[in-house]
Amino acid sequence: MVARFRERAAAVRRRGMPPVEGAERRRILEQMELDYMDFAMVGDAEFELDDGVLTLTIDLRPPSAPNPPPDGQTA
Repeated sequence: MVARFRERAAAVRRRGMPPVEGAERRRILEQMELDYMDFAMVGDAEFELDDGVLTLTIDLRPPSAPNPPPDGQTA
């Protein structure tokens, strides 16, 4: 599933622009950017399937943010 979202993100980046102008063109570009961000975030997620429950973990911290210690451990 995660691989499919990576593929979708790449497809959004390759998608051609229809021949429209003005406000409609801006709306399409904004939607393409949102689609890319959504698919890319899920494509980068870590996943776990536990007893039929799928959990996706998406780290939204900036790359320079320190990683917290694992659960139950102190820094």
